[in-house]
Amino acid sequence: MRWRGVPLDALLAISGVGLDLLTTAHAGDTAYLPAAMNIPMALLVGLPMGLVRRWPLPVTLYLAVFLVISDQLGSYTSNTAQILICVALGVVGFRVAWKPALLGVGATVMATAVNIADPGIAMTGNTWMYSVLLPTFPTVLGAYLRGSADRLEERDVTPDALLAAGGVAITVLSTWTTWHGGAQPVWVIGLLAVVGGLSLGVARRLPGLVFLLQGVLLISADTYLNDAVNTCVILTLIAIGVFAMRVDSWAWTAAAYLTGCLLTAIAVVGDGTEITPFRVGVLMTLVATPIAIGRYLGMRQAASAAERLRAEESARLAVAQVRADQLAERERIARDVHDIVAHHVGAMVLRASAARYTAPDGPVADALSDIRETGHQVLQDLRDLLDLLRDPDRGPDLLANPADVVRESAERMAAAGLVVDLDLDPASDRAPLIARASAARIVQEGLTNVLKHAGPGTRVRVIVAPAQEGLAIEIRNGRPPTVIERLPSSGRGLAGMRERVRALGGTLSAGPDGEGGWLLLASLPARIAA
Repeated sequence: MRWRGVPLDALLAISGVGLDLLTTAHAGDTAYLPAAMNIPMALLVGLPMGLVRRWPLPVTLYLAVFLVISDQLGSYTSNTAQILICVALGVVGFRVAWKPALLGVGATVMATAVNIADPGIAMTGNTWMYSVLLPTFPTVLGAYLRGSADRLEERDVTPDALLAAGGVAITVLSTWTTWHGGAQPVWVIGLLAVVGGLSLGVARRLPGLVFLLQGVLLISADTYLNDAVNTCVILTLIAIGVFAMRVDSWAWTAAAYLTGCLLTAIAVVGDGTEITPFRVGVLMTLVATPIAIGRYLGMRQAASAAERLRAEESARLAVAQVRADQLAERERIARDVHDIVAHHVGAMVLRASAARYTAPDGPVADALSDIRETGHQVLQDLRDLLDLLRDPDRGPDLLANPADVVRESAERMAAAGLVVDLDLDPASDRAPLIARASAARIVQEGLTNVLKHAGPGTRVRVIVAPAQEGLAIEIRNGRPPTVIERLPSSGRGLAGMRERVRALGGTLSAGPDGEGGWLLLASLPARIAA
């Protein structure tokens, strides 16, 4: 992936070298450099453009220094340096923060002033204004594109790059032979040609501004450089097509069409041109063609966007329907589980309640009361679970303090015959509620397992304490005092605890402690895993 984009860098370097060779093709010896130095100078000014995407600011500073040196040597390559430094500044505005970008703008302003000034002639206000505005414009344009890139509906910049490359190719290849024949300096004409071509790269974002710029360039070429008029007409027609594609208003499209007809007429109609209905029709058709193409592409683009939105909406509806079906199935299962378990637990509670009233006071009566209270709590937990399955986005209602749940569990197991030694650190109350609630459930299940598998009389030590910004739970029971008849077990208790701890991003281990007993260790993090 590190070599991705190298072909584009190579193309930029080749284009920079080629541009200088085109502008200096007819240049001869200067006071300090022979004509044989044209190729080395072209390499020096063009090859750094291959690095402009990765290091735009260093390339800009290099070109500024090179512009001053080549100007002092009287080399025609200074024209190319003046053009390329504006391109580099556009990349600086797009990729570099504004404070470092000011360094590049300042260096370019000074280098441009040196290039414009003639020996022995004082710098005027207009000269300084030109020197400041010339580097500022591409920098501001690049910064604007950076800020508007996310607002453009189409994120792909390939069409922009193709428009810019095609525009530069048209302007440079069709006009470079006439750059030396105008009244303006070569670098001015070359810069206008490159800017005119590059501006097509932002036509999708700024269609009106680019169309206006092309119109100004067309009128300027008709006045000062007639050989470039046809090229400017082509660029103007392309700008009109892009304008029609991006602007939905028919009123603005009609205004652009009339303006395009007027600009084209100014360019192609001379003093001796005979105006006939046929020629007027041809001119109007010529301008209407890119508008028709642009409107067609715009409507296709809008239809594609609407179809994409419909597909996304259909996908969202499908996901919502699947989720609704899943929730309905979960609710049905929850109702079935509630009805089955509640029926048997309710019957158990009723029988325990009836037996309680007929039994004398003592351990049997206490056991029956405990069964009745436990059954009521199970029914309440089932109702809470049913509510949670009906609405999974709603968290469960924790009616009891987890610490109280732990103490109640220890007392209940002690009443059932276990010898429970509870060590509940008060600092554990600072842990998240979900961690404390899970710890309470683990203690409940762990003590129940000890009662099932080790039996009454077994000594159990329970420790709940903070550890590493979370909670640590330790349940250690000793060797069973006698051989007991194990109670029925589904084997799901330990698996359920593992699933609960894993869901929270913690760890759990359980196994023999090597002394005839059993050890369960759990660690719950303070920050729950996503």
